Amino acid sequence: MQKIRFVDLFCGIGGIRLAFEQAADSLNIESECVFSSEINPNARLVYEKNFGQIPLGDIRLIDKLPEHEFLLAGFPCQSFSHAGKKEGFGDTRGTLFFEITRLIDTYKPQAFIFENVRGLYSHDKGRTLTTIKHEIQKRGYSFDAFLLNSANFGLPQNRVRIYLVGILNASPTFELISDVGPKDSHSYNPQQLSLFSSLNKSVTVGDILENNPDEKYDCSPEFVNALKRTFNNDLNRLHGIRLIDYRGGNSIHSWDLGLRGECSKEEIELMNRFILKRRNKEFGKEQDGKLLTQEQIASFFEHPNVAEILNSLVNKKYLKLINDKYKPLSGNFSFEVYKFVDPNKISVTLVASDANRLGVYHNQRVRRLTPREAARLQGFPDSFILDHNDDKAYYQLGNSVSINVVKAVAQEAILEIVMPSPTTLSQAVISV
Repeated sequence: MQKIRFVDLFCGIGGIRLAFEQAADSLNIESECVFSSEINPNARLVYEKNFGQIPLGDIRLIDKLPEHEFLLAGFPCQSFSHAGKKEGFGDTRGTLFFEITRLIDTYKPQAFIFENVRGLYSHDKGRTLTTIKHEIQKRGYSFDAFLLNSANFGLPQNRVRIYLVGILNASPTFELISDVGPKDSHSYNPQQLSLFSSLNKSVTVGDILENNPDEKYDCSPEFVNALKRTFNNDLNRLHGIRLIDYRGGNSIHSWDLGLRGECSKEEIELMNRFILKRRNKEFGKEQDGKLLTQEQIASFFEHPNVAEILNSLVNKKYLKLINDKYKPLSGNFSFEVYKFVDPNKISVTLVASDANRLGVYHNQRVRRLTPREAARLQGFPDSFILDHNDDKAYYQLGNSVSINVVKAVAQEAILEIVMPSPTTLSQAVISV
C-alpha cells in the first residue's frame, strides 16, 4: 500500500486530519501525520484524545517541517471574516499565513490544502487572495480556490468556506465546482459538486438530531412559556424562526415575547416600526446604532399617547433614552436561543461565537442543539471524543471544518499526486 505523510498546521481538534485520513483510506492509501501544531490548549487536549498525539503549540516557534507529501492548514480566519474587523494582513492573525509560507520554504511538500472563511475570497476587493496566490505560485505550486457549501456534501448545514489547493510543479484538473449555494437555508436544493460526492436523498437537520438528549439542553420554562404565548401554543411555528431585536423578516423579538415585561399591542407595533424605519436614509446614514427623537418616531407611529408608550418601553428597558433620543436596548444575545433550526431543512452556519445557542423544537421539547448534534452538522462521527466542557466543545466545533467537504477536496488532491492528470504529467516532464 502506498503511504502519504502529512503535516497538520492550525489543526484545532483535528477536523482536517480526520477528513484527510478518511480520504486516503477511501483510496486504499496509507497516511501518516508526521507533525501537528495548535496553540489552543483545550483543542490540543481533544486532539490528543482522538489521535494519540499532542500538537506542538505556537507556529511561530517552529523552525522547520519534517519530510512530508501534504501540508494541511486551517489558518486563522478572524481577520478575513465578516465577524472580524476585516483587516486582513494588517491584522497580526492575518500575517500567520506567512508563517505557513516560511515553513513551506523549509521543506516543500508535493501538495497543500488550506481552508478559510468565504470572506477571504473577496477581502480587500480580492487583493488579499491575490497576494496569497502570488506567494504560493512563486514557490512553484498551482493554485485553485473553491467556494464550497457543506450542504452540497451530505451535511445539513448552509456553510460556505474557501478551500485552497496547490500541487507542486503541476497544472492539475479538478472535478470540484465552486457553488456558494442558497442565501437562505430554507431554499436549499442539493447538487452534486464533486466526483466523490454522490447526489443522494437530501439530508436534513432531522437526520442528525438525538432522540432523547439530556434535560440540561432544554430551554427554561419562562422562555418556553413566552414562546407558547407568542405562537398560541403552536410551537411548530418555531421552525426557522430567528430571535433578534434589530431585524424584521422571519423574526421574533424580546418585546413580542415580553421577556423584559409584557407589552401592549401598541408597544409591540411601535417597536416593530422602529426597527424598520430607523434604518431608512431619511433619518440619517447610521444603521443599527441610529437614535430617533420622539418627533421622528411620531412621523411613522401616529398615536395620541406616543409619549406615554415610549416612556413605558423605556421603563421596561426595551428602549433607552439618550439625550432625548431613543435607541433599542436588546440584541440577539439577550435570548437563550438566537435561531430555531427546521428539522425538515438545513441549518444555518455553525460558528464559534454562538454555536451553543442554536435551538430546535423536536419531540415536544424546546431545546438547544447538543454538542454531539453540532458535531454531526460538521460531519464528525459519533466515535469522535468531544471536549467534556460543553461550551468549549461548541466553540471548537464552530471553529472546525466540515469533514465531508475536506474529504472530497482531499480525495481529488491525493489522486493528483498518485495518479496525476495528463496536464500535470506534461508539466512534470517540462519541469524535469
